[in-house]
Amino acid sequence: MIAIIDYKAGNLTSVKLAFDALGAESRITSDPAAIVAAERVVFPGVGAAASAMSNLRELGLEETVRQCAAQKPFLGICLGMQILFDHTEEDGGVDTLGIISGQVRRFRDLPGFKVPEIGWNQVDFTDGENLGGAPLRAEYYFVHSYYAEICPWTAGTTEYAGVKFTAMVKKDRLWACQFHPEKSGRIGLALLDDWLKS
Repeated sequence: MIAIIDYKAGNLTSVKLAFDALGAESRITSDPAAIVAAERVVFPGVGAAASAMSNLRELGLEETVRQCAAQKPFLGICLGMQILFDHTEEDGGVDTLGIISGQVRRFRDLPGFKVPEIGWNQVDFTDGENLGGAPLRAEYYFVHSYYAEICPWTAGTTEYAGVKFTAMVKKDRLWACQFHPEKSGRIGLALLDDWLKS
């Protein structure tokens, strides 16, 4: 069973539908016990960092996320990746979960680049790490105004608004991606399938 964490900041339905399409049993839940008992955990996210962190605390999920990220196959998506880092510039600066060492920054306003980035962008997986059967270079769907800097666990990179940044991290059994695999068609489903087999 896959637990999809509901902390009032997730893109929950489309994530569940993606796993349904792969024939994987999943459940949307905010129950810490159910999340801890799950074989795998998905930490999605759409929205703002400050409210996301507040929701995690109010629901008693902050330590649950830390525990699961350390102990079992875990997948963060979009905001669910960003708040795994130490700190984000969003909302005037927010200390986040600190599971991955690094900072999350806002894109600069540059001519020809709209913020947020919305649309398809190429991801290059680094050091030959293709996270399973996904290709080493492919386009995935992004929607974000903030990005994680390159860190020791960066497994995929992309560029936008004059900056090269982390598109995906892999740290032990923790995977996390800035892009939305559940919105990235066949290639996104292939990556989710790779995670299921990891």
